[in-house]
Amino acid sequence: MRIEKTALDAQNRCVYSLYKEKGCIGHAVTCADCFEVLEIAPEWQSRGYGSYLLREVLRQNGGFDRTAPSEFTAPLPDAGNTAAQALAAKFGFVPRGGLLVRRRVPDLTAVELTHRFLRSTLAPGGLYLDATCGNGGDTAFLCRLVGEEGRVLGFDIQPEAIASTERNLAAKGLSAELHCDSHANLLQYVTPGTADAVMFNFGWLPGADHNVFSHASSSIPALEAALDALRPGGVLSAILYSGRVIGSDEKTEILNWMRTLPLSRCTVLVCGFANWAETAPLPCFVLKK
Repeated sequence: MRIEKTALDAQNRCVYSLYKEKGCIGHAVTCADCFEVLEIAPEWQSRGYGSYLLREVLRQNGGFDRTAPSEFTAPLPDAGNTAAQALAAKFGFVPRGGLLVRRRVPDLTAVELTHRFLRSTLAPGGLYLDATCGNGGDTAFLCRLVGEEGRVLGFDIQPEAIASTERNLAAKGLSAELHCDSHANLLQYVTPGTADAVMFNFGWLPGADHNVFSHASSSIPALEAALDALRPGGVLSAILYSGRVIGSDEKTEILNWMRTLPLSRCTVLVCGFANWAETAPLPCFVLKK
């Protein structure tokens, strides 16, 4: 099977034709995010091809994107068209205001929560550190946050992570000072009391060997170094993980370390998701006084 997309006019109307065995067996017509028509030839109905076509059109237009909101509409099916009603319900369309509406709002992830918090707390310029570069997502976020006047340093002990971050930044037209070194050594690169923010995202390198992950034995010294690197008013963020592969030792030991930090020195926030699994990523913040 294949789907061919053809633009119909300048109003962003498109037709998606579903082909099987060299013939067109169905099509969907959309105008922006509105479905005008979705039809399957009678001899091919009740075989799942309507679901396949609808799923693919939604996918091609961001309907399953976990990072961005989306909204699609379609005409209400006739009262007796139970197949169309079932198909719409299967993909989350609900009647609203005389139309079928499918609205998706992305879940607030631990990473997005961390980014929102830092974006609302910090100003452009200054010195920001990504202590766990990974594939460079947080490094890129910090580069955008600091603007042209700021400085971003990134650390990762895995060469492949540094290489991945370099590619990510280059593709986005961004740059940072990257160091293939343990984050426990970050005070060798910055003066104590000068950093505005230090980010940690523990666990493993996405897309790499999941048996290689961070441990409390090196993570806690790195957190202590980061706290020393922060200026008064600076922010340390850390996302902690647990699960079948990595266990819960690192998460437990870091939380215990955070509880020992004196209130006279900093405020600690642990932002758990109450209705998520116990193994969900856990964003934490340390606000230095």
